[in-house]
Amino acid sequence: MVQIDEKKVIKAAEEGMDAFLDVFVQAIYHDIDGELNATTMERLNANQITLLAYHILREEVMDGGFVQLIHNGYGPFIFKNPFAKAVREWGLDELAALINKGRSYYQKYGSQIEAECNEEEFMALFEKYSDFDNLDDKFVEYEEEWTEQVAHYIDEHIASFAAIKEEIHG
Repeated sequence: MVQIDEKKVIKAAEEGMDAFLDVFVQAIYHDIDGELNATTMERLNANQITLLAYHILREEVMDGGFVQLIHNGYGPFIFKNPFAKAVREWGLDELAALINKGRSYYQKYGSQIEAECNEEEFMALFEKYSDFDNLDDKFVEYEEEWTEQVAHYIDEHIASFAAIKEEIHG
């Protein structure tokens, strides 16, 4: 079970929603030795996997959009799993709709975007698959609001993400 020291959670909450999410993400990664794969995912519950998926989505899209996310191999994790359904259950209906729209583009273009290529060819993917531009823009526009909703969901369901332990003084 993922465990986090109570003081770390309190400090992160005081620093803001990004730090709050990050303390949970880092604890989950620590618990699976930094390796997210089929074997380590078996050690996680649905909420923990959904949080890691949101973290990956956010990092990739904010850095290089959905084309980068897909090219870096995360397309199946985001679009072939029930991620959209999970975030809808967390109350993020708009994000779920965005993921579902992205899924249709992924099904159409995913194999071409995932193909090996050099830097120049990679940069050309953004122009070639500009269908993703509106999705990128919408994600960037709503990222802060969605991240706040994710942080709120974690706070309301904290036990399904980690066991919060008090520091033991001996």
